[in-house]
Amino acid sequence: MPNFNAKVQVSLRTSVLDPAGEATKSAANKLGIKGLNKLRIGKAIDIEIEASDFEDAKTQLELLSDRLLANPVIEDWTLEISPVDSSNT
Repeated sequence: MPNFNAKVQVSLRTSVLDPAGEATKSAANKLGIKGLNKLRIGKAIDIEIEASDFEDAKTQLELLSDRLLANPVIEDWTLEISPVDSSNT
């Protein structure tokens, strides 16, 4: 069975306040970093999954992202999937 690499990016919805992002933006300003108009904190999850084909991997990863990795009430997520290059193993 082929393996697939996936990256799930989870971020707060734009309508949700991001206290961690605001605190980091404020700290960056105190460090002298200018011009930050927006800073929001999210999370990135790297996954390797074995699946029968790309569509099967996508289906499983979408379920995982929507039900476990992100809170769909306040977070959005994006998914990137690519086959594992088996020639390097």
